[in-house]
Amino acid sequence: MQVTRGYLGEVVRPYPVGTIGNFDGHHRGHQALLKLVVERARQTQGTAVVLTFEPHPVKILAPHADIRFLTGEEEKLGLFERAGIDEVVVLEFTPAFASLSPEAFAEQILAKGLGLREVFVGQHFAFGHKRAGKIDDLTNLGKRLGFIVHPTSPVMIAGGVVSSTRIRQLIISGQVDQAADLLGRPYALAGVVSPGEGRGRTLGWPTANLRLPSNRVAPADGIYASITIVNHERHDSVAYIGTRPTFDGGERLLEVTILDGPHDLYGHTITVEFLERIREDAQFDGETALRRQITSDVESAKTILRRHHQVIGG
Repeated sequence: MQVTRGYLGEVVRPYPVGTIGNFDGHHRGHQALLKLVVERARQTQGTAVVLTFEPHPVKILAPHADIRFLTGEEEKLGLFERAGIDEVVVLEFTPAFASLSPEAFAEQILAKGLGLREVFVGQHFAFGHKRAGKIDDLTNLGKRLGFIVHPTSPVMIAGGVVSSTRIRQLIISGQVDQAADLLGRPYALAGVVSPGEGRGRTLGWPTANLRLPSNRVAPADGIYASITIVNHERHDSVAYIGTRPTFDGGERLLEVTILDGPHDLYGHTITVEFLERIREDAQFDGETALRRQITSDVESAKTILRRHHQVIGG
């Protein structure tokens, strides 16, 4: 897959079939849209193209907003590639770009810049200055500029539209299993393991500690059944997010106990997939009570993990 930063009008792409968006989360709605693009590109022996933006438009349009993302940039590019996309065009989103009229966006970016022949977008797609352009406007502009517009219906799951906003709300509330249904995979966070205070080892359950990324959505505080990926190997684990109130609190961290693998992971980059929340965070009356609760949490996690492996294994 080719990644082009800044569109190049002189590049000739065989029958470009594209879509447009930020695709944060690469959820089931995004996957359905990308599948249509890839299928049509294959039918026409063309090029499956995604047009996306960096930074996220909200950072320019509402710079003081505290926006957290579901996917990092490299993760998102990897998901595009696995979906079969041939080229991702990343445009810098600036105030000048944001001021383009719908007509200028369609002509300068889609028609002349990318040479798109067909465009797949959601039926509520909006574009141009202050999102003034709607799907009917894009369709009419396409007729004049030489590209066909395919409005697509939203994907519905559990009585609601699959959207990044809905998924963020589920994760923030700890409903990571429901978020996984909408994502099509467990929600995950990655980071480099840093030294902790060693309390997990003292309690009999050594942990790998990660600082929570400041720009990523983090699940609610509590205990989770999880899968931890170390050097491409998947391990059953129990994850904790919180401030350790039993020990007078502190920085909010992600701590992971691997149940069937290595424990000395300082300096390693690991990925933690959240399967299901076991309980909320809580303060306990000393280490003995906490150790007893952790043992119970581990048994609960093992039950969830067995069920997960049975589903995955068919």
